[in-house]
Amino acid sequence: MKILKRMLLLIAVILIILVISNYPKLNILAGYSAKNTASSVFLGQRTLEFTDKTDNNFSPVNLATDLLDIKNKFVVSSALGLLTRKAVYREGLGAVLTLNGNDETASYLVPKRANADNNTPFPYGNAPQKDTVFGNINYKKLRETVGAVFGKNKSRAVLVIYKDQLVLEKYADGFDKDSRILGWSMTKSLMGTVFGVLQHQNKINIYNKAPIASWQKDARKNITINNLLQMNSGLEWDENYDEISDATKMLFLERDMTKMQAEKPLQYKTNASWNYSSGTSNLLSGILRDHFKTHQEYLDFWYTNLIDKIGMNSMVVESDLAGNYVASSYAWATARDWAKFGLLYLHNGNWNGEALFTKKWVDYITTPSPTSNGTYGAHFWLNAEKQFKDVPKNMYFADGYQGQRVYVLPDEDLVIVRFGLSWFEENIFLKGVLESII
Repeated sequence: MKILKRMLLLIAVILIILVISNYPKLNILAGYSAKNTASSVFLGQRTLEFTDKTDNNFSPVNLATDLLDIKNKFVVSSALGLLTRKAVYREGLGAVLTLNGNDETASYLVPKRANADNNTPFPYGNAPQKDTVFGNINYKKLRETVGAVFGKNKSRAVLVIYKDQLVLEKYADGFDKDSRILGWSMTKSLMGTVFGVLQHQNKINIYNKAPIASWQKDARKNITINNLLQMNSGLEWDENYDEISDATKMLFLERDMTKMQAEKPLQYKTNASWNYSSGTSNLLSGILRDHFKTHQEYLDFWYTNLIDKIGMNSMVVESDLAGNYVASSYAWATARDWAKFGLLYLHNGNWNGEALFTKKWVDYITTPSPTSNGTYGAHFWLNAEKQFKDVPKNMYFADGYQGQRVYVLPDEDLVIVRFGLSWFEENIFLKGVLESII
């Protein structure tokens, strides 16, 4: 009996040690499940069952158990019964993880939104387009190419827009033209574009030094907004989603996500080393916040001067607990509205006769960032070194986790949108679409 008691005590001690040592991982595991589930249900209009079966069915997130309260709009997720996290939904700002009980009842500002134009045909409104058949498109090959990235490749939506006409649109079961889908890091390109709009309005100069007070007494004072947009500030940052990292701690443990990157020291010389950083994108969101006199102006500008301006009325950019847009990761919209974003760039910033920015900005974001080996511009990804060997070098794209994409092909007058849950053979897919247009 004594031996049994000692063994049970030893097992208990081991379990306690394991729980304590893995507590940070359990915290992030439960946090991911709660946040993703709340956004999926309340923004994406999906069921808990669908979300658990599709979006949360990968290890270790599938170890979490989710409890949904539809009436009060929150989700509580439990990590193996050892730790729970709660995400609440706030109309206009999306879902957010709470850090204490006060967060659930705290007041918050919401952005002012414009009404959707449901009378003007797509893409400048949301009404149906007139059927247009192009004689130079092999529609059979186009359908086969698009169909190939569904099924095992887990695509959820693919749109092909040629000469402003929606020539192909396909959705997985459970999705349609009205389904909001998370763009993940495509939000970075959206946020970068806000700087482009302000630059065009002569309200900001991206070549100025970043206005971060804590940097003014060391070498970080020389970092410009341009360096941040090009991801070559030289600041330390660990963008690793498989472990406890700067990125995961920021997204699941921070109240104000704009501050974490600002607190990092220089790891490399500025403008001499490229390092992809979600912290940098949220730092830029904070710089935008400080650019405006009030928080309401900051919240409104993204919509009044960009998102709603081009009719992306389905879009919701989620915020952190401090009310800052999570520019690294959390914009939701329909595939059609994401396509409008690509069309804005295809037309060099001109939207139905109004210039939100000009080709000068497009040239800027498509110029390779120093030391990025031609793969990255200013919060957009590039094909300058023929990463996709069968695709034109001047193709550029917004890129999100699990293969969320908005591709812009200027010479071909094409915008291609893909959403899904896994990576896919992009070069083969894009090559097939291009070969469909004779």
